[in-house]
Amino acid sequence: MQQKTSEAAARARPATNWAGNVTYRAARLHRPTSTAELQDVVARSERVKVLGSRHCFNDIADTTGDLVVLDGLGSDVEIDGSPGADGGTAWIPAGMPYSQLVPDLAARGYGLPNLASLPHITVAGATATGTHGSGNRNGSLSTSVVGMDLVRSDGGTVTLTPGDPDFPGAVVHLGALGVVTRIGLRFQPTFQVRTNVYVGLTWDRLVTDFQAVTDAAYSVSVFTDWQEVTQVWVKSRTDELGNAAQENTAPEEFFGARAATVPTHMLTNTPVENLTEQLGVPGEWHERLPHFRTGFTPSNGNELQTEYFVPRRYVREVCDALRSLGPRIAPLLQVSELRTVAADDLWLSPAYGADVLALHFTWFRDETRVRALLPEIEAALRPYGARPHWGKVFTADADELERLYPRIPDFRALVRRFDPRGAFRNDFLDRTVAAFG
Repeated sequence: MQQKTSEAAARARPATNWAGNVTYRAARLHRPTSTAELQDVVARSERVKVLGSRHCFNDIADTTGDLVVLDGLGSDVEIDGSPGADGGTAWIPAGMPYSQLVPDLAARGYGLPNLASLPHITVAGATATGTHGSGNRNGSLSTSVVGMDLVRSDGGTVTLTPGDPDFPGAVVHLGALGVVTRIGLRFQPTFQVRTNVYVGLTWDRLVTDFQAVTDAAYSVSVFTDWQEVTQVWVKSRTDELGNAAQENTAPEEFFGARAATVPTHMLTNTPVENLTEQLGVPGEWHERLPHFRTGFTPSNGNELQTEYFVPRRYVREVCDALRSLGPRIAPLLQVSELRTVAADDLWLSPAYGADVLALHFTWFRDETRVRALLPEIEAALRPYGARPHWGKVFTADADELERLYPRIPDFRALVRRFDPRGAFRNDFLDRTVAAFG
């Protein structure tokens, strides 16, 4: 019987992450259907990690022990109290993907202030890694977190809220503190957004007027191949547009760029059917803030991703540095995206203490050549304090990361208190945060 059970577990475990560049080594995969069952799995496991949507591009969720998937812990969204004009709190099973959550909230008349470009990722995975959307005044998805229920390595549970001194260190936790089972997200009244795409923006105009460009709408994304600016996606809240919203019009010119007249993909020669609607057609927040529609798989996963965050004041310097590497970057690059994220106080957030510019790279899936190039990119960005996205491909080690994230020593102390036996440690944490002993 034990042999049959082991064989079934081996067949059930996922072989790779979404991109196919990480092969999971876990001996067993568990899908608990209750918190009590999850507590038992965690308490008995020597090493355990949680697997979300598998959209991380490194080994952050890998382990040689047990993997846990949380999609069996229910799907009920609980609204805390009677929300007023300023919104309220929704308590969400941590394994729920945004694609399942946001239509539920919208149907109740609620909205989240920000969303990532992909709606398919889980709430737990996105908030644990500081994942973000875009907007000068918008914090990352992690800044919407106002509560967490967590199973510690001894099987016990704890609830954290903003009044707890550990809370700023626990939100972006990289899976190092325990298994988050439920998350409280701050919401607000629903709102509508419209997307307009512009082409032909020059580099000089972008870096000279960067603050104005990114402040021109609720959310702005700039796409580039590091030779030219290829597109600008301008996502405006209709309640901030005045008469223009009533007329359903948008300027034909945007800082010298011209409005696209047909739906436009950020990748050339790529069908637009999986993109959220453009051309200024208003829609609910959850149908416009992501780049990709919920009902479509955005691609087949045949890609790698890297992202770095630098203080926004360095936009000209970092763009010049990356453009100088353009000939080295271009053969491996599908597209880059520039976005902004507002500062926060979460210890391991890439936006900790500073408004940041996010420099995103979607690569062809050639990991050997990409990893060979990343040290050059990181060296070019090092003078500007570039912090890597925790869930993507990078080469910075623990010593450099500690210089970039000043609260890492405090985070290590937090990990020792929450997980004294090291059940949630793995190679990724040893390589990037290190020195837990």
